[in-house]
Amino acid sequence: MKLNYVLSAALTCITVWGLHAQHHNVSAGYVPPSDPLVQQNLAEWQDLKFGLFMHWGTYSQWGIVESWSLCPEDEGWTVRRGPHAENYFDYVKAYENLQTTFNPIQFNPEKWAEAAKQAGMKYVVFTTKHHDGFAMFDTKHSDYKITDPKTPFSANPKANVAKEIFSAFRTDGFKIGAYFSKPDWHSDDYWWPYFPPKDRNVNYDPVKYPERWENFKQFTYNQIEELMTDYGKMDILWLDGGWVRPFATVDTTVEWQRTIKVEQDIDMARIAGMARKHQPGILVVDRTVPGEFENYVTPEQTVPEEPLNIPWESCMTMGGSWSYVPHDTYKPARQIVHTLIKIVSRGGSYLLNIGPGPHGDWDPAAYQRLEEIGTWMSVNSEGIYSTRSIAPFAEQNLYYTQHKSGNASYVFYLSNDDQDEVSLPDKLRFTVPEGKAIKRVELLGVGEVSFKRTDDTLEVSIPKSKQQNSGIRYAATFTLIH
Repeated sequence: MKLNYVLSAALTCITVWGLHAQHHNVSAGYVPPSDPLVQQNLAEWQDLKFGLFMHWGTYSQWGIVESWSLCPEDEGWTVRRGPHAENYFDYVKAYENLQTTFNPIQFNPEKWAEAAKQAGMKYVVFTTKHHDGFAMFDTKHSDYKITDPKTPFSANPKANVAKEIFSAFRTDGFKIGAYFSKPDWHSDDYWWPYFPPKDRNVNYDPVKYPERWENFKQFTYNQIEELMTDYGKMDILWLDGGWVRPFATVDTTVEWQRTIKVEQDIDMARIAGMARKHQPGILVVDRTVPGEFENYVTPEQTVPEEPLNIPWESCMTMGGSWSYVPHDTYKPARQIVHTLIKIVSRGGSYLLNIGPGPHGDWDPAAYQRLEEIGTWMSVNSEGIYSTRSIAPFAEQNLYYTQHKSGNASYVFYLSNDDQDEVSLPDKLRFTVPEGKAIKRVELLGVGEVSFKRTDDTLEVSIPKSKQQNSGIRYAATFTLIH
């Protein structure tokens, strides 16, 4: 069955914090990579299914949305708070002064890697630099960084935070992804102090001032090259800030792209070529800019309604915000597992974000969620990893996947939305995926169960001891051996 590219009205944000999501029409312009090493890496990444995202910077000290309060736009996510909120320029100075108090002494990336590994996560993407321009790595091209003497944490042996995170997760077998913001609101070559910033875009015309724009292009290239050469093996270069793009690629049907008024071509061919010279096979994710440098697409805070036949990943928050917010509300493990199943049944991957706090650790609730997810994954993960979509994809609270080998398919029976425990009927009927032959049926964590097939309907008999008070949480997984 050939699937259609689907992701139109489904791209609504789930939380207020997600309203600045860079939504785009993923159906247009996807170009499969031609490099065999990139193809291999992409296929390996598509098997992993579950990853960890982390937004972290000086902004965690104020417990505010990452970077966006610096942006002079009148949107809900750019609201300034605090004693300097009434004057934009005073606020910017106070925000940038957060560098002088940032001292996350509880930072322990090995603890994070272990928790993520136990939860069944297989790759990590870390914010090396967000739009505010503060580098969480030891760049030689800016003093606005965690390793600068102005930053108290610079004296810590683990001051080069990005390197420490990548090393810890790599040791635990994760694929490594470097998030990097193409716009840099701290750079005088992006927001030139001669003009006040007007919005998220460059505040001058790069065509009118080409030398300044060339300086910014080189600055961006240099910082990315540092990440590609000094931080070990890298698997993903995850580029954010899709308004920095060739003007010809602007899609005026997407509201936020209509604000792009000038050419902001950063020369992705040169950047990608350099990245792959140092890191052969690296995936480049120039998100929301369709073409050869968007190796997979990244719907934000949402899940496509139907399967997509291009590589994709939903990036979503565990709490209400990408960045750390005190007393945030974290989604229950049941909801996260259900979301994972829905994403994987539609052929995607789930990049789940946790924002570290100002002292260098996660909220205890995040660890608890990961532990609960890990307990479920320890029994059911074979229906998640190395799987692909298979018709009928979903029926009521049933979701389908198939192992890429074709030897097995899986049917997930979800608990009710308000209940952790799964209540199973004595007989469960569902469509045989794509009419395949069924040799054996197993209920993961329980064992083989009897079944009867009538045409393309399978009737599974559930052991009485597992119908009520089954002990199965969030979702039961049936393995169909072909």
